[in-house]
Amino acid sequence: MSSTNFAENKILDQLFGATALTPVANYFVGLSTSTPNETGGGITEPSSGAYARVQIANNKTTFGTASAGALTNAIAISFAESTASWGTITHIVFYDALNSGNVWFWEALPVSKSVAAYTTVYFSVGSLTISNLNAG
Repeated sequence: MSSTNFAENKILDQLFGATALTPVANYFVGLSTSTPNETGGGITEPSSGAYARVQIANNKTTFGTASAGALTNAIAISFAESTASWGTITHIVFYDALNSGNVWFWEALPVSKSVAAYTTVYFSVGSLTISNLNAG
Protein backbone atom coordinates (compact mmCIF):
# COMPACT_ATOMS: atom_id res chain seq x y z
CA MET A 1 0.00 0.00 0.00
CA SER A 2 1.33 3.42 -0.88
CA SER A 3 1.21 6.42 1.41
CA THR A 4 0.73 10.05 0.49
CA ASN A 5 3.18 12.84 1.27
CA PHE A 6 0.64 13.98 3.88
CA ALA A 7 0.85 10.64 5.75
CA GLU A 8 4.62 10.38 5.38
CA ASN A 9 5.12 13.91 6.73
CA LYS A 10 2.89 13.19 9.75
CA ILE A 11 4.83 10.01 10.55
CA LEU A 12 8.25 11.64 10.07
CA ASP A 13 7.34 14.64 12.23
CA GLN A 14 6.33 12.28 15.03
CA LEU A 15 9.38 10.04 14.81
CA PHE A 16 11.87 12.88 14.25
CA GLY A 17 10.87 15.82 16.40
CA ALA A 18 8.30 14.25 18.71
CA THR A 19 5.44 16.16 17.11
CA ALA A 20 2.22 14.59 18.37
CA LEU A 21 0.39 12.42 15.87
CA THR A 22 -3.20 11.73 16.81
CA PRO A 23 -4.24 8.48 15.14
CA VAL A 24 -7.22 8.66 12.82
CA ALA A 25 -10.23 7.31 14.74
CA ASN A 26 -11.95 6.07 11.58
CA TYR A 27 -10.83 5.57 8.02
CA PHE A 28 -13.23 6.09 5.16
CA VAL A 29 -12.49 3.61 2.40
CA GLY A 30 -13.05 4.84 -1.12
CA LEU A 31 -12.67 3.49 -4.63
CA SER A 32 -11.03 5.10 -7.64
CA THR A 33 -11.17 4.58 -11.39
CA SER A 34 -7.81 6.34 -11.80
CA THR A 35 -4.36 6.11 -10.25
CA PRO A 36 -3.77 8.18 -7.08
CA ASN A 37 -0.48 9.97 -6.55
CA GLU A 38 1.74 10.99 -3.63
CA THR A 39 0.04 14.38 -3.26
CA GLY A 40 -3.32 12.67 -2.68
CA GLY A 41 -4.55 13.73 -6.11
CA GLY A 42 -5.32 11.76 -9.23
CA ILE A 43 -8.31 10.06 -7.61
CA THR A 44 -11.59 9.66 -9.48
CA GLU A 45 -14.28 8.31 -7.20
CA PRO A 46 -17.65 7.24 -8.59
CA SER A 47 -20.13 10.10 -8.21
CA SER A 48 -23.50 8.40 -8.51
CA GLY A 49 -25.24 5.04 -8.34
CA ALA A 50 -25.40 4.92 -4.50
CA TYR A 51 -21.60 5.14 -4.17
CA ALA A 52 -20.34 6.21 -0.74
CA ARG A 53 -17.12 5.71 1.17
CA VAL A 54 -17.24 3.01 3.84
CA GLN A 55 -16.38 3.97 7.42
CA ILE A 56 -14.14 1.54 9.30
CA ALA A 57 -12.78 1.91 12.83
CA ASN A 58 -9.03 2.30 13.14
CA ASN A 59 -8.40 -0.38 15.76
CA LYS A 60 -7.06 -3.91 16.17
CA THR A 61 -10.50 -5.39 15.51
CA THR A 62 -10.33 -3.91 12.01
CA PHE A 63 -6.62 -4.43 11.37
CA GLY A 64 -4.52 -7.40 12.45
CA THR A 65 -1.28 -7.09 14.36
CA ALA A 66 1.71 -6.09 12.24
CA SER A 67 4.34 -8.74 11.65
CA ALA A 68 7.36 -8.68 9.35
CA GLY A 69 6.45 -5.14 8.28
CA ALA A 70 2.90 -5.88 7.15
CA LEU A 71 -0.67 -6.29 8.38
CA THR A 72 -4.02 -7.16 6.85
CA ASN A 73 -7.66 -6.25 7.30
CA ALA A 74 -9.26 -8.37 10.02
CA ILE A 75 -12.81 -7.52 8.97
CA ALA A 76 -14.61 -7.65 5.64
CA ILE A 77 -15.18 -4.29 3.95
CA SER A 78 -18.37 -4.07 1.93
CA PHE A 79 -19.75 -1.17 -0.11
CA ALA A 80 -23.44 -0.55 -0.69
CA GLU A 81 -24.85 -2.22 -3.80
CA SER A 82 -24.45 0.02 -6.83
CA THR A 83 -27.63 1.32 -8.46
CA ALA A 84 -25.78 2.42 -11.61
CA SER A 85 -22.36 1.84 -13.14
CA TRP A 86 -19.35 3.01 -11.11
CA GLY A 87 -16.96 2.41 -14.00
CA THR A 88 -13.86 0.25 -13.79
CA ILE A 89 -12.42 0.40 -10.28
CA THR A 90 -8.62 0.21 -10.22
CA HIS A 91 -7.67 1.41 -6.71
CA ILE A 92 -8.76 1.45 -3.08
CA VAL A 93 -8.13 4.64 -1.07
CA PHE A 94 -8.07 5.40 2.67
CA TYR A 95 -9.33 8.87 3.69
CA ASP A 96 -9.79 10.51 7.08
CA ALA A 97 -13.25 11.91 6.28
CA LEU A 98 -16.51 10.81 4.68
CA ASN A 99 -16.37 13.70 2.21
CA SER A 100 -13.19 15.44 1.05
CA GLY A 101 -10.60 14.96 3.81
CA ASN A 102 -6.99 13.86 3.53
CA VAL A 103 -5.82 10.83 1.62
CA TRP A 104 -3.51 8.67 3.75
CA PHE A 105 -3.00 5.49 1.73
CA TRP A 106 -3.96 3.83 -1.54
CA GLU A 107 -3.44 0.53 -3.30
CA ALA A 108 -3.96 -0.79 -6.82
CA LEU A 109 -6.38 -3.68 -6.99
CA PRO A 110 -4.75 -6.92 -8.19
CA VAL A 111 -7.46 -7.08 -10.86
CA SER A 112 -9.51 -4.08 -11.98
CA LYS A 113 -13.24 -4.51 -11.41
CA SER A 114 -15.97 -3.20 -13.71
CA VAL A 115 -18.84 -2.24 -11.43
CA ALA A 116 -22.21 -2.33 -13.17
CA ALA A 117 -25.58 -1.64 -11.57
CA TYR A 118 -26.57 -4.12 -8.84
CA THR A 119 -22.97 -4.99 -7.94
CA THR A 120 -21.54 -5.14 -4.43
CA VAL A 121 -17.83 -4.38 -4.03
CA TYR A 122 -16.47 -6.49 -1.20
CA PHE A 123 -13.03 -7.03 0.31
CA SER A 124 -12.84 -10.23 2.33
CA VAL A 125 -10.87 -10.65 5.57
CA GLY A 126 -7.15 -10.67 4.83
CA SER A 127 -7.51 -9.48 1.23
CA LEU A 128 -5.83 -6.11 1.85
CA THR A 129 -2.18 -6.15 2.87
CA ILE A 130 -0.72 -2.95 4.25
CA SER A 131 3.05 -2.88 3.93
CA ASN A 132 5.88 -0.93 2.33
CA LEU A 133 4.14 2.38 2.98
CA ASN A 134 6.62 4.32 0.89
CA ALA A 135 5.87 2.43 -2.33
CA GLY A 136 4.12 5.43 -3.93
